[in-house]
Amino acid sequence: MMRASDDGYVLTLDIGTSSVRALLYDLAGNAVDDVHAQQSYALRMEEPGEVAVEPAMLMQATCLVIDEALAAAGERAARIVAVATDTFWHSLIALDEHDQPLTTVITWADTRPSAAAQELEHRLAGEAIHRRTGARLHASYWPAKLLWLSQHDPQAYERAASFVSFGEYFHRQLFGRAVCSLCMASGTGLLLTREQKWDMEQLHALGLSPERLPPLGDLDESLRGLVPAYASRWPALRDVPWFPALGDGATANVGSGCVASGRVALTVGTSSAVRVCVAPDAIEPPDGLWLYLLDARRAIFGGALSEGGNLVAWLEHTLRLEDLDTAQAAASSLPPDGHGLTVLPYLSGERSTGWHGSARATIAGLAVHTTPEEILRAGIESLAYRIAVVFRVMEKALGTSELSVIASGGTLENSPLLRQIIADAVGLPVSLLLDREASARGGALLALEALGVIDNVARIQPQIDSVTQPDSARGAIYQRAIDRQNRLYQLLLDSPGL
Repeated sequence: MMRASDDGYVLTLDIGTSSVRALLYDLAGNAVDDVHAQQSYALRMEEPGEVAVEPAMLMQATCLVIDEALAAAGERAARIVAVATDTFWHSLIALDEHDQPLTTVITWADTRPSAAAQELEHRLAGEAIHRRTGARLHASYWPAKLLWLSQHDPQAYERAASFVSFGEYFHRQLFGRAVCSLCMASGTGLLLTREQKWDMEQLHALGLSPERLPPLGDLDESLRGLVPAYASRWPALRDVPWFPALGDGATANVGSGCVASGRVALTVGTSSAVRVCVAPDAIEPPDGLWLYLLDARRAIFGGALSEGGNLVAWLEHTLRLEDLDTAQAAASSLPPDGHGLTVLPYLSGERSTGWHGSARATIAGLAVHTTPEEILRAGIESLAYRIAVVFRVMEKALGTSELSVIASGGTLENSPLLRQIIADAVGLPVSLLLDREASARGGALLALEALGVIDNVARIQPQIDSVTQPDSARGAIYQRAIDRQNRLYQLLLDSPGL
């Protein structure tokens, strides 16, 4: 058995919604500073509601970061002992019998299956599905995606020999086979979380046999032996274990030191999520939240928003802000909720807590004197408010207010304003992680646990960069603003016939 003091490394692939990164970690779980490769890629948004990726483009970007990371590692590449992969949850690709794509990679943000989700709600018992799978019937998840695909591209649906996420597709190209981790499977909305097998009632409703879904395995069931083309491309990785792809939200909890109870991982990257680690049978998720598996003995409980950095980027582009940092500094000088605006930030439909897949963003209260800085601040506040709503529902379900917030993600790191508003709105300190790559580090730590180098990732302590303290006076202002936002929400989204 290797020890943390031995000389070896884990290569981690972090496949995000807008870029792919490759990082190297030593056997103590520390990042190697001079090995960090990144490739950005473009999302496909040609149709209304479409948010997808060309499989070949994402495959190429992932392979390129491996090339670059191995080149940067130099002679250390020969001492890589494992490869870990984390990727965005909920993606779907249809593959033919030769594992070639019949569709794009349909991402979690794609709202085209919203009507299909509503159709399934009418046909199936949505509350019962939520209880047994931990996921709602919603456009983000596979049941709605599969029904939508069967209706809009029946030829691809019928031809498909299998349906997989990008993580399994990637490994099939490299090894000719793949394991679908329980972590990724639970993010499909088709897995029975307690029984840890596919939900036959939903498969029957979709006209699918379980043979068309990927084989299940736990996070320690690695693959070895790259196919010849990749074995010659990456000889250092040819025979080392490649662990199954895991959901980046789950690995972010591990990398944040949020496996121990009481620690809440708050991530705001392209989207946003609030998550805690629990035993799979410890809690039944309330209507607004979800429960996915980390592995057979650990689960991730929480809520997610489709908005985060994408909302800030949209505001920057639409308001034609010349410099976002300068604009945020100006917005920070404005009084809290002093703009007269109420914003619902749903650019990509709502996930937690109401799951209105076809929801759209709203800005109410605009006047002739409204400035771009006020709209920017109102948008950032609206995001913080929805995070606070998710946090309160989670707090109630857990039955405790004894929680600490550990924050990560590029949007939070780059926005002191957002961190402060969240701290004020939830009334708790927000501790920003020192390590900027929580998901990648979490993947490395889980690989080290599977290798026996680390005994239990729950013992990993968060490494904190800075702490944002809440202000109760501002918090009271934000609570009134949240109440106003909720009234607009109920008017537009919860009223019958609207």
